[in-house]
Amino acid sequence: MKFNIDFHKYRKIAFLLSIILTFYSLFLFIKNNLNLGIDFKGGIMVEAGFSSEPNLSVLRDNISKLSIGNVEIQEFGDPRNILFRIEKQDKEKDQKNVINKLKAELPEDIDYRRIEFVGPKVGKELQIMGFKAVMFSLMAMFVYIWFRFSGWQFGLGALIALFHDVISTIGFFSLTQIEFNLASIAAILTIAGYSINDTVVVFDRVRENLVKTDSNLSSLLNKSINQTLSRTIMTSLTTLLALLALFIFGGEVVRGFVSAMIWGVLVGTYSSIFIASPLIILLGFVREKKN
Repeated sequence: MKFNIDFHKYRKIAFLLSIILTFYSLFLFIKNNLNLGIDFKGGIMVEAGFSSEPNLSVLRDNISKLSIGNVEIQEFGDPRNILFRIEKQDKEKDQKNVINKLKAELPEDIDYRRIEFVGPKVGKELQIMGFKAVMFSLMAMFVYIWFRFSGWQFGLGALIALFHDVISTIGFFSLTQIEFNLASIAAILTIAGYSINDTVVVFDRVRENLVKTDSNLSSLLNKSINQTLSRTIMTSLTTLLALLALFIFGGEVVRGFVSAMIWGVLVGTYSSIFIASPLIILLGFVREKKN
């Protein structure tokens, strides 16, 4: 399938939309902040062994009626082995009361294999490590793109597009108030990897066309994006179909992760076409003259 769309013509509209989206995401982050999970703000972790496989939907409904705050319930290895993550309570006495309420609601023959308290200090360390993981990955991608395509404009264009994707994804978490935990960090890194892969495909075609044709840069960028568009659409659609299946059938445990991934695939595809590529020209890339 061949396309002949003038993407470069819409660059100003795309830049305006991206600036609005980025600042709106930052505003949401500052106003609503993130709904941090137990991994980052501390809490209670209980691993319980049931004598038979429990119904997780019924279990979640029963636990939610206890009014003990946010509770994550998931299988842990074996279907009969269930992990409870309960949000941090204000006082040590309240934490003990929460444990007693949970035990009273569960069957008496349960084997409690571990009961752990995750302190806020550990959560703070995880926040710092998560931030470093995202920043270092973005910088590593910038250096890789710079040296691979022999132009800092390529690297900086890709980096700005990646920041756009990461910030908008954080804004998505702030808007929806989906719990932000270690799986959310994994989602952001996966989105960054997906986006940079799409950008590299377009940049690779740009590099090939720089050698093959003498057309101006705007025409060359349009041609490169159109040549890779069918591949981009098919990749995005198949990824979205897989994510949609996970969203519908994967259950509550992975729904937050999958929701962020769906948003990330959409915004990552958009940024590769409308942000990363036009920025090459905006940043002053000049093609080498042929002898």
